[in-house]
Amino acid sequence: MQNVDIFTQLSTHDHEQIVFCQDQSTGLKAIIAIHNTVLGPGLGGTRIWNYTNEAEAINDVMRLSRGMTYKAAISGLNLGGAKAVIIGDANKIKTEGLMRKFGRFVENLNGKYITAEDVNTTTKDMEYVHMETSHVVGLPESMGGGGDPSPVTAYGTYMGMKAAVKFAFGSDDLSGKKVAVQGIGKVGGHLLEHLKNEGAEIYITDINEEVLKHYSTSIGAKVVKGDEIYGLDVDVFAPCALGAVLNTENINKLKCKVVAGAANNQLADENVHGNMLIEKGIAYAPDFLINAGGLINVYQEHIGYNRETAYRKAQHIYDVTLEIFKKSASEKIHTQRAAIEMAESRINTILKVRSTF
Repeated sequence: MQNVDIFTQLSTHDHEQIVFCQDQSTGLKAIIAIHNTVLGPGLGGTRIWNYTNEAEAINDVMRLSRGMTYKAAISGLNLGGAKAVIIGDANKIKTEGLMRKFGRFVENLNGKYITAEDVNTTTKDMEYVHMETSHVVGLPESMGGGGDPSPVTAYGTYMGMKAAVKFAFGSDDLSGKKVAVQGIGKVGGHLLEHLKNEGAEIYITDINEEVLKHYSTSIGAKVVKGDEIYGLDVDVFAPCALGAVLNTENINKLKCKVVAGAANNQLADENVHGNMLIEKGIAYAPDFLINAGGLINVYQEHIGYNRETAYRKAQHIYDVTLEIFKKSASEKIHTQRAAIEMAESRINTILKVRSTF
Protein backbone atom coordinates (compact mmCIF):
# COMPACT_ATOMS: atom_id res chain seq x y z
CA MET A 1 0.00 0.00 0.00
CA GLN A 2 1.18 3.52 -0.79
CA ASN A 3 2.11 5.72 2.14
CA VAL A 4 -1.14 7.41 3.21
CA ASP A 5 -1.45 9.76 6.20
CA ILE A 6 -5.00 8.82 7.23
CA PHE A 7 -5.51 11.55 9.82
CA THR A 8 -4.29 14.21 7.38
CA GLN A 9 -6.79 12.83 4.90
CA LEU A 10 -9.56 12.93 7.51
CA SER A 11 -8.82 16.52 8.49
CA THR A 12 -8.56 17.81 4.92
CA HIS A 13 -12.36 17.85 4.52
CA ASP A 14 -13.21 17.31 8.20
CA HIS A 15 -14.33 13.69 7.93
CA GLU A 16 -15.66 12.16 11.14
CA GLN A 17 -14.71 8.53 10.67
CA ILE A 18 -13.22 5.99 8.28
CA VAL A 19 -13.75 2.26 8.78
CA PHE A 20 -11.68 -0.51 7.18
CA CYS A 21 -13.46 -3.86 6.79
CA GLN A 22 -11.65 -7.12 6.00
CA ASP A 23 -12.79 -10.73 5.89
CA GLN A 24 -10.57 -13.49 4.54
CA SER A 25 -13.30 -16.11 4.15
CA THR A 26 -15.32 -14.02 1.66
CA GLY A 27 -12.46 -11.93 0.29
CA LEU A 28 -14.08 -8.71 1.47
CA LYS A 29 -11.92 -5.58 1.48
CA ALA A 30 -14.09 -2.54 2.09
CA ILE A 31 -13.78 1.06 3.28
CA ILE A 32 -16.63 3.06 4.79
CA ALA A 33 -16.10 6.84 5.00
CA ILE A 34 -18.42 8.93 7.16
CA HIS A 35 -17.99 12.60 6.37
CA ASN A 36 -20.58 14.53 8.39
CA THR A 37 -23.62 13.49 10.44
CA VAL A 38 -24.87 16.84 11.77
CA LEU A 39 -28.11 16.59 9.78
CA GLY A 40 -28.65 12.88 10.40
CA PRO A 41 -27.11 9.45 9.76
CA GLY A 42 -24.68 9.24 6.87
CA LEU A 43 -26.35 7.72 3.82
CA GLY A 44 -24.48 6.73 0.69
CA GLY A 45 -24.18 3.82 -1.67
CA THR A 46 -21.63 1.04 -1.80
CA ARG A 47 -19.69 0.67 -5.02
CA ILE A 48 -17.46 -2.20 -6.06
CA TRP A 49 -14.44 -1.10 -8.07
CA ASN A 50 -11.13 -2.65 -9.03
CA TYR A 51 -8.91 0.16 -7.73
CA THR A 52 -5.24 0.27 -8.67
CA ASN A 53 -4.27 0.46 -5.00
CA GLU A 54 -5.70 1.16 -1.55
CA ALA A 55 -4.68 4.83 -1.65
CA GLU A 56 -6.83 5.34 -4.74
CA ALA A 57 -9.77 3.65 -3.01
CA ILE A 58 -9.39 5.84 0.10
CA ASN A 59 -9.25 9.00 -1.98
CA ASP A 60 -12.35 7.98 -3.93
CA VAL A 61 -14.48 7.02 -0.92
CA MET A 62 -13.57 10.24 0.88
CA ARG A 63 -14.41 12.46 -2.09
CA LEU A 64 -17.68 10.60 -2.62
CA SER A 65 -18.73 10.77 1.05
CA ARG A 66 -18.09 14.52 1.17
CA GLY A 67 -20.25 14.92 -1.92
CA MET A 68 -23.06 13.03 -0.19
CA THR A 69 -22.99 15.49 2.74
CA TYR A 70 -23.51 18.43 0.40
CA LYS A 71 -26.04 16.54 -1.69
CA ALA A 72 -28.23 15.83 1.35
CA ALA A 73 -27.85 19.31 2.80
CA ILE A 74 -28.67 21.23 -0.37
CA SER A 75 -31.65 18.94 -1.03
CA GLY A 76 -33.15 19.69 2.38
CA LEU A 77 -32.84 16.10 3.60
CA ASN A 78 -32.23 15.13 7.22
CA LEU A 79 -29.21 13.04 6.35
CA GLY A 80 -25.45 13.20 6.64
CA GLY A 81 -22.89 12.11 4.09
CA ALA A 82 -21.13 8.77 3.85
CA LYS A 83 -20.03 6.26 1.22
CA ALA A 84 -18.50 2.81 0.99
CA VAL A 85 -16.27 1.07 -1.51
CA ILE A 86 -15.50 -2.62 -1.88
CA ILE A 87 -12.17 -3.25 -3.58
CA GLY A 88 -12.06 -5.78 -6.42
CA ASP A 89 -13.53 -6.88 -9.73
CA ALA A 90 -17.29 -7.20 -9.17
CA ASN A 91 -17.50 -10.00 -11.74
CA LYS A 92 -15.04 -12.07 -9.72
CA ILE A 93 -15.55 -11.23 -6.06
CA LYS A 94 -19.24 -10.45 -5.62
CA THR A 95 -21.12 -13.23 -3.81
CA GLU A 96 -23.99 -13.51 -1.36
CA GLY A 97 -21.47 -14.21 1.39
CA LEU A 98 -19.38 -11.11 0.63
CA MET A 99 -22.42 -8.82 0.59
CA ARG A 100 -23.81 -10.31 3.80
CA LYS A 101 -20.45 -9.97 5.53
CA PHE A 102 -20.37 -6.34 4.45
CA GLY A 103 -23.87 -6.03 5.94
CA ARG A 104 -22.47 -7.20 9.29
CA PHE A 105 -19.94 -4.36 9.25
CA VAL A 106 -22.71 -1.88 8.46
CA GLU A 107 -24.77 -3.27 11.35
CA ASN A 108 -21.84 -2.76 13.71
CA LEU A 109 -22.01 0.99 13.08
CA ASN A 110 -25.39 1.05 14.84
CA GLY A 111 -27.21 3.21 12.30
CA LYS A 112 -24.57 5.90 11.85
CA TYR A 113 -24.18 4.65 8.26
CA ILE A 114 -27.03 3.63 5.95
CA THR A 115 -25.96 1.92 2.75
CA ALA A 116 -27.55 1.60 -0.69
CA GLU A 117 -26.69 0.44 -4.19
CA ASP A 118 -24.11 2.18 -6.35
CA VAL A 119 -21.72 1.32 -9.16
CA ASN A 120 -21.58 -2.47 -9.63
CA THR A 121 -24.11 -3.18 -6.87
CA THR A 122 -27.81 -3.89 -7.33
CA THR A 123 -31.09 -4.12 -5.45
CA LYS A 124 -30.40 -7.88 -5.18
CA ASP A 125 -27.12 -7.12 -3.43
CA MET A 126 -29.00 -4.84 -1.04
CA GLU A 127 -31.33 -7.76 -0.28
CA TYR A 128 -28.29 -9.74 0.89
CA VAL A 129 -27.06 -6.79 2.97
CA HIS A 130 -30.56 -6.47 4.46
CA MET A 131 -30.32 -10.04 5.75
CA GLU A 132 -27.69 -8.76 8.21
CA THR A 133 -28.78 -5.17 8.89
CA SER A 134 -31.78 -2.89 8.72
CA HIS A 135 -29.55 0.06 7.86
CA VAL A 136 -29.94 -0.29 4.11
CA VAL A 137 -32.14 1.31 1.44
CA GLY A 138 -32.53 0.77 -2.28
CA LEU A 139 -34.46 -2.43 -1.67
CA PRO A 140 -36.82 -3.95 -4.26
CA GLU A 141 -40.42 -2.76 -4.34
CA SER A 142 -41.48 -6.30 -3.36
CA MET A 143 -39.78 -5.68 0.00
CA GLY A 144 -41.38 -2.28 0.50
CA GLY A 145 -38.47 -0.36 -0.96
CA GLY A 146 -38.26 2.14 -3.77
CA GLY A 147 -36.50 -0.18 -6.19
CA ASP A 148 -33.94 1.14 -8.64
CA PRO A 149 -33.32 4.85 -7.84
CA SER A 150 -31.77 5.62 -11.24
CA PRO A 151 -35.02 6.89 -12.87
CA VAL A 152 -35.36 9.54 -10.16
CA THR A 153 -31.65 10.41 -10.44
CA ALA A 154 -32.08 10.89 -14.18
CA TYR A 155 -35.20 13.01 -13.69
CA GLY A 156 -33.43 15.31 -11.24
CA THR A 157 -30.46 15.61 -13.61
CA TYR A 158 -32.87 16.48 -16.41
CA MET A 159 -34.48 19.18 -14.22
CA GLY A 160 -31.06 20.62 -13.38
CA MET A 161 -30.06 20.58 -17.03
CA LYS A 162 -33.21 22.47 -18.01
CA ALA A 163 -32.51 25.10 -15.34
CA ALA A 164 -28.92 25.52 -16.58
CA VAL A 165 -30.16 25.85 -20.17
CA LYS A 166 -32.63 28.52 -19.03
CA PHE A 167 -29.80 30.44 -17.39
CA ALA A 168 -27.53 30.14 -20.43
CA PHE A 169 -30.05 30.61 -23.24
CA GLY A 170 -33.03 32.37 -21.65
CA SER A 171 -35.39 29.41 -22.15
CA ASP A 172 -35.37 25.89 -20.73
CA ASP A 173 -36.68 24.36 -23.95
CA LEU A 174 -34.39 21.53 -25.07
CA SER A 175 -36.11 21.02 -28.40
CA GLY A 176 -33.44 21.22 -31.09
CA LYS A 177 -30.64 21.63 -28.55
CA LYS A 178 -27.55 19.51 -29.15
CA VAL A 179 -26.73 17.43 -26.07
CA ALA A 180 -23.64 15.21 -25.70
CA VAL A 181 -23.99 12.48 -23.06
CA GLN A 182 -20.86 10.72 -21.80
CA GLY A 183 -21.64 7.39 -20.15
CA ILE A 184 -24.86 5.48 -20.80
CA GLY A 185 -25.40 3.46 -17.65
CA LYS A 186 -28.72 3.15 -15.86
CA VAL A 187 -28.98 6.89 -15.16
CA GLY A 188 -27.66 7.93 -18.57
CA GLY A 189 -30.16 5.66 -20.29
CA HIS A 190 -33.13 7.20 -18.49
CA LEU A 191 -31.76 10.68 -19.17
CA LEU A 192 -31.66 9.91 -22.89
CA GLU A 193 -35.37 9.12 -22.82
CA HIS A 194 -36.15 12.56 -21.35
CA LEU A 195 -33.97 14.23 -23.96
CA LYS A 196 -35.58 12.28 -26.78
CA ASN A 197 -39.09 13.15 -25.56
CA GLU A 198 -38.22 16.84 -25.62
CA GLY A 199 -36.75 16.69 -29.12
CA ALA A 200 -33.07 17.21 -28.36
CA GLU A 201 -30.37 16.20 -30.84
CA ILE A 202 -28.39 13.58 -28.92
CA TYR A 203 -24.73 12.49 -29.13
CA ILE A 204 -23.48 9.59 -27.01
CA THR A 205 -20.32 7.76 -26.03
CA ASP A 206 -19.67 4.79 -23.77
CA ILE A 207 -17.20 1.92 -23.40
CA ASN A 208 -20.05 -0.56 -23.99
CA GLU A 209 -20.56 -0.98 -27.74
CA GLU A 210 -23.84 -2.86 -27.29
CA VAL A 211 -25.32 0.01 -25.31
CA LEU A 212 -24.28 2.49 -27.98
CA LYS A 213 -25.80 0.34 -30.69
CA HIS A 214 -29.06 0.03 -28.75
CA TYR A 215 -29.57 3.76 -28.22
CA SER A 216 -28.37 4.63 -31.69
CA THR A 217 -31.17 2.45 -33.04
CA SER A 218 -33.90 3.10 -30.46
CA ILE A 219 -33.69 6.90 -30.15
CA GLY A 220 -31.52 7.91 -33.09
CA ALA A 221 -28.57 9.08 -30.99
CA LYS A 222 -25.34 9.78 -32.86
CA VAL A 223 -22.41 7.70 -31.59
CA VAL A 224 -19.10 9.43 -30.86
CA LYS A 225 -15.78 7.73 -30.11
CA GLY A 226 -14.26 8.23 -26.65
CA ASP A 227 -12.66 11.59 -25.99
CA GLU A 228 -14.10 13.11 -29.18
CA ILE A 229 -17.18 13.88 -27.05
CA TYR A 230 -15.39 16.84 -25.41
CA GLY A 231 -14.74 18.76 -28.61
CA LEU A 232 -18.20 18.50 -30.16
CA ASP A 233 -19.96 21.69 -31.19
CA VAL A 234 -22.97 21.17 -28.90
CA ASP A 235 -25.10 23.20 -26.52
CA VAL A 236 -24.90 20.88 -23.51
CA PHE A 237 -22.28 18.41 -22.29
CA ALA A 238 -23.61 15.83 -19.80
CA PRO A 239 -20.94 13.77 -17.98
CA CYS A 240 -22.69 10.65 -16.68
CA ALA A 241 -19.75 8.27 -16.17
CA LEU A 242 -17.02 8.47 -13.51
CA GLY A 243 -15.68 11.67 -11.95
CA ALA A 244 -12.83 14.16 -12.49
CA VAL A 245 -13.51 14.44 -16.24
CA LEU A 246 -13.56 18.25 -16.11
CA ASN A 247 -9.84 18.87 -16.03
CA THR A 248 -7.74 21.57 -17.71
CA GLU A 249 -7.21 19.57 -20.90
CA ASN A 250 -10.85 18.58 -21.39
CA ILE A 251 -12.32 21.96 -20.45
CA ASN A 252 -10.12 23.59 -23.08
CA LYS A 253 -11.78 21.34 -25.66
CA LEU A 254 -15.37 22.20 -24.69
CA LYS A 255 -17.49 24.24 -27.11
CA CYS A 256 -20.75 23.95 -25.16
CA LYS A 257 -22.53 26.62 -23.13
CA VAL A 258 -23.79 24.24 -20.42
CA VAL A 259 -22.30 21.35 -18.45
CA ALA A 260 -24.96 19.37 -16.62
CA GLY A 261 -24.62 15.65 -15.93
CA ALA A 262 -25.15 12.90 -13.39
CA ALA A 263 -21.54 11.88 -12.66
CA ASN A 264 -20.15 12.53 -9.18
CA ASN A 265 -17.15 14.81 -8.53
CA GLN A 266 -16.91 16.02 -12.12
CA LEU A 267 -14.39 18.79 -11.36
CA ALA A 268 -10.85 17.45 -11.03
CA ASP A 269 -10.06 20.53 -8.89
CA GLU A 270 -13.11 22.40 -7.61
CA ASN A 271 -11.61 25.90 -7.52
CA VAL A 272 -9.29 25.70 -10.51
CA HIS A 273 -11.79 24.13 -12.86
CA GLY A 274 -14.88 25.79 -11.39
CA ASN A 275 -13.31 29.15 -12.19
CA MET A 276 -12.07 27.93 -15.55
CA LEU A 277 -15.63 27.08 -16.62
CA ILE A 278 -16.79 30.57 -15.58
CA GLU A 279 -13.97 32.14 -17.62
CA LYS A 280 -15.02 30.13 -20.67
CA GLY A 281 -18.62 31.30 -20.28
CA ILE A 282 -19.89 27.79 -19.50
CA ALA A 283 -22.79 27.38 -17.07
CA TYR A 284 -21.92 24.46 -14.80
CA ALA A 285 -24.74 22.82 -12.85
CA PRO A 286 -23.07 21.41 -9.70
CA ASP A 287 -23.15 17.63 -9.85
CA PHE A 288 -24.03 16.95 -6.22
CA LEU A 289 -27.11 19.13 -6.63
CA ILE A 290 -28.56 17.89 -9.91
CA ASN A 291 -27.77 14.19 -9.38
CA ALA A 292 -29.44 14.18 -5.96
CA GLY A 293 -32.62 12.47 -7.23
CA GLY A 294 -31.35 9.04 -6.27
CA LEU A 295 -30.61 10.19 -2.73
CA ILE A 296 -34.02 11.84 -2.55
CA ASN A 297 -35.59 8.56 -3.63
CA VAL A 298 -33.83 6.41 -1.03
CA TYR A 299 -34.45 9.01 1.68
CA GLN A 300 -38.16 8.62 0.97
CA GLU A 301 -37.64 4.90 1.44
CA HIS A 302 -35.91 5.59 4.77
CA ILE A 303 -38.87 7.60 6.10
CA GLY A 304 -41.70 5.73 4.31
CA TYR A 305 -41.63 5.37 0.54
CA ASN A 306 -43.89 7.38 -1.75
CA ARG A 307 -42.87 7.56 -5.40
CA GLU A 308 -44.88 10.69 -6.20
CA THR A 309 -43.23 12.55 -3.32
CA ALA A 310 -39.79 11.46 -4.51
CA TYR A 311 -40.40 12.81 -8.01
CA ARG A 312 -41.93 16.03 -6.66
CA LYS A 313 -38.86 16.69 -4.51
CA ALA A 314 -36.56 15.84 -7.42
CA GLN A 315 -38.43 18.39 -9.54
CA HIS A 316 -37.43 21.06 -6.98
CA ILE A 317 -33.82 20.62 -8.19
CA TYR A 318 -34.81 22.96 -11.04
CA ASP A 319 -35.50 25.86 -8.65
CA VAL A 320 -32.42 25.28 -6.50
CA THR A 321 -30.20 25.15 -9.60
CA LEU A 322 -31.48 28.56 -10.68
CA GLU A 323 -30.79 29.87 -7.14
CA ILE A 324 -27.21 28.65 -7.43
CA PHE A 325 -26.67 30.45 -10.74
CA LYS A 326 -28.07 33.67 -9.26
CA LYS A 327 -25.82 33.37 -6.18
CA SER A 328 -22.81 32.62 -8.38
CA ALA A 329 -23.44 35.66 -10.58
CA SER A 330 -24.19 38.10 -7.74
CA GLU A 331 -21.27 37.04 -5.53
CA LYS A 332 -18.86 36.46 -8.44
CA ILE A 333 -17.99 32.93 -7.35
CA HIS A 334 -18.10 29.71 -9.36
CA THR A 335 -21.24 27.61 -9.10
CA GLN A 336 -19.60 24.73 -7.21
CA ARG A 337 -18.52 27.15 -4.49
CA ALA A 338 -21.99 28.73 -4.44
CA ALA A 339 -23.62 25.30 -3.99
CA ILE A 340 -21.16 24.25 -1.27
CA GLU A 341 -21.76 27.48 0.63
CA MET A 342 -25.52 26.96 0.46
CA ALA A 343 -25.13 23.39 1.75
CA GLU A 344 -22.68 24.40 4.51
CA SER A 345 -24.99 27.19 5.62
CA ARG A 346 -27.72 24.68 6.41
CA ILE A 347 -25.28 22.35 8.20
CA ASN A 348 -23.88 25.20 10.32
CA THR A 349 -27.38 26.32 11.24
CA ILE A 350 -28.30 22.84 12.53
CA LEU A 351 -24.90 22.48 14.21
CA LYS A 352 -26.10 25.08 16.71
CA VAL A 353 -28.95 22.74 17.59
CA ARG A 354 -27.11 19.40 17.63
CA SER A 355 -23.62 18.06 16.96
CA THR A 356 -23.37 14.71 15.22
CA PHE A 357 -25.62 11.67 14.84
